[in-house]
Amino acid sequence: SLAAAAAVARLPSPPAHQPWDLPPASPSLNAKLALVLIFVIGSPIILNDRIRTMPSRFSATSTSSNACCVPLPPLLFRYFEDSHCNRFFFPALGGLLFGYDIGATSGALISLMSPELSGISWYQLTSVEVGLVVSGSLYGALAGSVLAFNVADFLGRRKELIGASLLYLLGVTITAVAPDLFTLLAGRLVYGFGIGLAMHGAPLYIAETSPSQIRGALVSLKEGFIVLGILLGYLAGSVEITTVGGWRIMYGIAAPIALIMGIGMWWLPPSPRWLLLSAAQGKASVDALRHEAISALSRLRGSQINRTAVESEVNESLISLQLDREGQGKPTFSEVFQGSSLRALRIGAGLVLFQQITGQPSVLYYAASILQSAGFSAASDATRLSVFLGIFKLLMTSVAVFKVDQLGRRPLLIVGISGIVLSLFLLVTHYSFSQGYPILAVISLLLYVGCYQVSFGPISWLMVSEIFPLRTRARALSIAVLVNFASNAIVTFSFAPIQDLLGAASTFSCFLVVGLVSLFFVIYYVPETKGLSLEEIESKLLNN
Repeated sequence: SLAAAAAVARLPSPPAHQPWDLPPASPSLNAKLALVLIFVIGSPIILNDRIRTMPSRFSATSTSSNACCVPLPPLLFRYFEDSHCNRFFFPALGGLLFGYDIGATSGALISLMSPELSGISWYQLTSVEVGLVVSGSLYGALAGSVLAFNVADFLGRRKELIGASLLYLLGVTITAVAPDLFTLLAGRLVYGFGIGLAMHGAPLYIAETSPSQIRGALVSLKEGFIVLGILLGYLAGSVEITTVGGWRIMYGIAAPIALIMGIGMWWLPPSPRWLLLSAAQGKASVDALRHEAISALSRLRGSQINRTAVESEVNESLISLQLDREGQGKPTFSEVFQGSSLRALRIGAGLVLFQQITGQPSVLYYAASILQSAGFSAASDATRLSVFLGIFKLLMTSVAVFKVDQLGRRPLLIVGISGIVLSLFLLVTHYSFSQGYPILAVISLLLYVGCYQVSFGPISWLMVSEIFPLRTRARALSIAVLVNFASNAIVTFSFAPIQDLLGAASTFSCFLVVGLVSLFFVIYYVPETKGLSLEEIESKLLNN
């Protein structure tokens, strides 16, 4: 993967210079790419040391399934077989690539719109065109969410994530070599299709394969990978911001990561709960799918588990599904809006809606631009501060990862949203009265990022991955993801035009009001799911 990335950076230019020529690689690019990939591969190993200390109800040994057909090197294979890491690392790369798009776009906008740095003749973009570049991937994610609604239960979580990796790879390739704005937007749209499928399939796969005692930590680790992706995107922007045509490299670095994700998901087995759902729906032999689910779950839980306990868990889930299906046919669209599914949808869709309309996409996508307007006028200054912002974001995410299964979901949400409201108030104050003090903008951004990362960031995706009944889970989560990306795209696209029309102070004032409403919503409507199995959460919602 490193060689492929380096080869892309070294592609020779044609004899006559053209606007779409790829820029020469900087001397230190290979070393920095190596560090990035080592960080991506090594981070789950570090995180796994923490996860190993968490309680688990399984012990003894188990047999491994040969359900996967892609061999890995023996040491790497043994590591992923024996650790909790295997159930979230490759799915979480889908989140990392989503985050990378956010971080890379922050720096790519500066490069793309610079007469000296863009390397193109169409750098003079209007505010509407800027909004389309930034939110183009989000419109693709919207379409991907609609597609997931119709095919998720048919394909299964694993194949959905394999498809997402292929779309990521195709989209980033088109974007990196785009000769004009139309092609660039097309690449962003294709990449967004991958985001839509990945952000639907990843939380499902991780939640359905994790024990309840560590489910919160593992799903939150996916948010950690999104943050890691944002940091890598900021880092790529900082490294390549002075390179002519550097925005091409910023986007192109995502290609080897997408390749790793696709190979990894091909190697992993299907979700055991999806196999059981297929069995309950009569799509194949119940006994065959039950045995396949046992093998898949044994492999995903590693060598520390008891096969008898796994069989018992699988049998209980299958019986629960079969009882749930008695007298009912195949899940329908309207069923998502009935009973416990409707209650869960209100909570999940509400959380991901407020996650976006409190200003999160604007703060992240326009981080470098906000810092420039706050007084850090040089592009390199703004992008370096964005890297620092990404590091801080990653550190704060670790607080949620390690505390969500101890403190619970509600306390982190309430405390975090309260801090978001305070940070938005400080941003309003900065843009209204104290623009001569750029440190206030930096403090406000850090406070916003820190509070977001212990609340809306990981907890929203965690909640939507665990509150929906299994019978309607794929479709309900598709709707929640659709709401998330629709609101994200609207806020991202409209931020620049609205800021031009109303000014930054009024724009962030609107986000402040929404933040107060979201705090009320969490206090009065969001339940606590700490320590409960997915079946227990379903029962809790069914009984109000």
